[in-house]
Amino acid sequence: MKYTTHIFCLSILAAMMALQPVVAQNPPAAYVASSASALSASTSTDDPQDSVLTIRKRVDEVNVLFIATDRHGKFVRNLTQNDFSFLDDHKPVQSIVNFRRETDLPLKMGLLIDVSGSVHTRFEFEQDAATSFMQHVLRPGFDKAFVMGFNSTQDLAQDFTDSVPQLSRGVRSLRDGGGTALYDAIYHACRDKLLKEQSDRPQRKALILLSDGDDNQSEYTLAQAVEMAQRAEVIIYAISTDDSGLILRGDKNLEKLAAATGGRAFFPFKMKDIKNSFAAIEDELRSQYVVSYHPADFDPDGRYRSIEISALKKDLQVRARKGYYAPRQ
Repeated sequence: MKYTTHIFCLSILAAMMALQPVVAQNPPAAYVASSASALSASTSTDDPQDSVLTIRKRVDEVNVLFIATDRHGKFVRNLTQNDFSFLDDHKPVQSIVNFRRETDLPLKMGLLIDVSGSVHTRFEFEQDAATSFMQHVLRPGFDKAFVMGFNSTQDLAQDFTDSVPQLSRGVRSLRDGGGTALYDAIYHACRDKLLKEQSDRPQRKALILLSDGDDNQSEYTLAQAVEMAQRAEVIIYAISTDDSGLILRGDKNLEKLAAATGGRAFFPFKMKDIKNSFAAIEDELRSQYVVSYHPADFDPDGRYRSIEISALKKDLQVRARKGYYAPRQ
């Protein structure tokens, strides 16, 4: 009788414990390279009674790479977070998670080369300069790049690789001629290649664009190309292939693409200046700061949120992407 009573009491106790609320610990916060992400963990079996409570935790963390220069355009590399003001959606950020000078991030890069008829006179020299750039910048086993040529359509001459010889062959395989769909090329390179290159640690994603900036056949607009670059968190560096010495509409297009993404546009007039432009991009890729922060009043509604980073010290200039698109919950 006592034995039966003990069994009965243990059964009651087990039933009472099953009714108690489960206090679940949040999973450890992971670094999120995109503007914001959701972490989830769940376990299930075939028996519904054995299913475990699903835990979801939003990590609203924005990661921004930026450049600081003095009034002469030289990089300033010894600054701290106290030297800057950070605004997200025109409001001070809630908190700074991390701030550091970053010179050794993995590089995911696209070389986007205009092969339309308008670049014919300097095409071979640009191929040489682009190959030399890859040799200096790409670190085997660490960085990756792809080569895409474009006129009215896009030609992926070499997919992502860390092999400079393969990238060089991709550049050499391109042939010039045809119309120009610049915005389409940027849109597809960012969406189909760089947007998919997600990582659980910071990385630089850059698009090196060689073009005169003209567009006469794109389905997408300049604004749509910029939006896709911002969604993919891509910095655009543009090197103009126009050697007329005049300020043309294409030059303004290149400036807009670069400025909106935190990059820079170069306008080399002489052949030798093209190599100098590539050298400047190489230096810049190794001279950036990275800040990670939680925005104030964040709402995962999918809308565009501006980023404003300004230097508190006089005569310092900051270059960073202009904003990002919040994810939808």
